[in-house]
Amino acid sequence: MRIHRQLGFLASLVLVIHAGPIPKPVDDYEIAKNYLKSFYELEYMRPSSTGREPDPLPEKLKEMQKFFRLKVTGKLDKATLAVMKKPRCGVSDVAVYSYSTFGGRPMWLTNKLTYRIENYTPDMSVAEVDDSIRRALKVWADVTPLTFTRIYRGTADIMISFGTRNHGDGLPFDGPHGTLAHAYAPTSGNGGDAHFDDDEVFTFRSPRGYVLFLVAAHEFGHSLGLSHSDVPAALMFPTYSFIDPGSFSLHSDDIRRIQSLYGNVAIGK
Repeated sequence: MRIHRQLGFLASLVLVIHAGPIPKPVDDYEIAKNYLKSFYELEYMRPSSTGREPDPLPEKLKEMQKFFRLKVTGKLDKATLAVMKKPRCGVSDVAVYSYSTFGGRPMWLTNKLTYRIENYTPDMSVAEVDDSIRRALKVWADVTPLTFTRIYRGTADIMISFGTRNHGDGLPFDGPHGTLAHAYAPTSGNGGDAHFDDDEVFTFRSPRGYVLFLVAAHEFGHSLGLSHSDVPAALMFPTYSFIDPGSFSLHSDDIRRIQSLYGNVAIGK
């Protein structure tokens, strides 16, 4: 019995060593605070114990609830928290584009754009990534005069890359199942570039992961100058929803908004 107890103790000790410290769970308030800071420009200051400085979260919660067409209460209810926990795009829902070099409008001044795939995710074959990116750009080319030409060296209008955590642009990713990707509106520097979080599992068409075509088509909307839409069925809605790529069609809200920037399909295209 004594030997058995000693063996049991050693086994427990090994489990503790390998398990390491148990991460502290993040409470709902902290989740909401981080979400609103990331996507609703919350400038957070801890509420004063005297009550002179009210909690800034309720007003931002109302803004977020209104955008997602939830019941506007200013309270962190289950429905609101559920939306906050959905995988989504890393671009703010209240971003205001005002780039003076582009005349105050977030759009390219040419219809002929280039793109370059800088690296690949190990989740998919090179051919699958190439095809997914090509089709994602075609979503926008089909309804506008825009054309997209791939280049293999140099700087393209839309530089496409996969990375994790701190990936070089000062806007780190957050690991699995949070923000899936982000992209920059047309401007100098990073303008037009799209970055994908390689801590996610990207797929060609399987729902067991995130379909790269769907994520990329959304991000390229930002690359072309679109902000998020509050229409749940629109491609530019912030949260990810699986759709069979074979049955995908661009929502009328997306078409109306992209054509307001670039016009309708060119004649003879």
